[in-house]
Amino acid sequence: MKMPNKISTKIKLIGGLFSFLMLSTIIVTIYLNQQNVKDALIINIAGKQRMLTQKISKNIFYINYNSNKDFYELNAATDEFIKGLNTLKHGNEDKNIQAAPIFKIKTQIIVVDKLWSSFYEDIQNFKIITNSNDKDKEVKLQKIILSIYKNNTILLDNVDKIVTMYTDYSERKTEYMKFFQYLSATLLLMLSLYSLFRFREIESHAKEFIKHSKELILNKGESKIAPMNIDAESEILEVSDTINCFIKKINAAVDHSNEALQQSQQASMRLEELTEQFSDIIGEIQDRSSVSKHLNNSEDIVIESTEELLNSTKKLQKLKDELYNLTKLCQNA
Repeated sequence: MKMPNKISTKIKLIGGLFSFLMLSTIIVTIYLNQQNVKDALIINIAGKQRMLTQKISKNIFYINYNSNKDFYELNAATDEFIKGLNTLKHGNEDKNIQAAPIFKIKTQIIVVDKLWSSFYEDIQNFKIITNSNDKDKEVKLQKIILSIYKNNTILLDNVDKIVTMYTDYSERKTEYMKFFQYLSATLLLMLSLYSLFRFREIESHAKEFIKHSKELILNKGESKIAPMNIDAESEILEVSDTINCFIKKINAAVDHSNEALQQSQQASMRLEELTEQFSDIIGEIQDRSSVSKHLNNSEDIVIESTEELLNSTKKLQKLKDELYNLTKLCQNA
């Protein structure tokens, strides 16, 4: 995978990854915490079912021992157990509780439901026989009480299994949440180190660019300006290429001006030599008036040409100075 080479892209990528990890961690943590709250509520309901089986059995034994026919507490405990069992089987929309989350728990709830059906039948028979005047009443009551005593232990054990299953399920989800949080923390740490490495890399490229820029400013014009050669991000390379293009134009202009200045100086020296030669010739033929006149005219032309060449030389020197000043101004900018 080719890594992006733009500073803005690198920053956006790192920021996006940070945001994604942080948001994912927050969302998953909130979700799992809510699930743990619901699991705690379900575990509480399942644990209460275990308590209700004991309460129902104790009420039956108390009513039978005292010959009491008040079934209020027995009916209340029975109704509460049925309500709790329905919540475990089908969930509860009002309390935002879902049905059994895994097949293993669902199967155990079915087992408890079948045991409760037999247990509930004994409860109803106990109330009917207690209110009857049957001559075999005591025998039948003892038979039902013995069945309740026996089935209560079995029902209690199976309800306890539901509590254990829900507890294990909730603990596993807690472990998943911890694992996810540790993983997110590790990824955030790795991303932080990667971000630090990338920002250090960008900083080193920026320092290298500033170093080359200072070298341009400190250049006194004694040599050509060296182009920038930086391996950096595209934004810095773009600025470097622009500066390098300008440097090339300045160096080319300076080269042309130096070349023209040298040619002008050579031409000026050649004309001076010619002027000296003409002066010698004029000295030899001064007595020839007609020739002298033409030679004087030629000498004037040569002198005038020499002056013009000298002026051109000065102008070219001025051009070179202006280009040098322009270079310095660009360097200062």
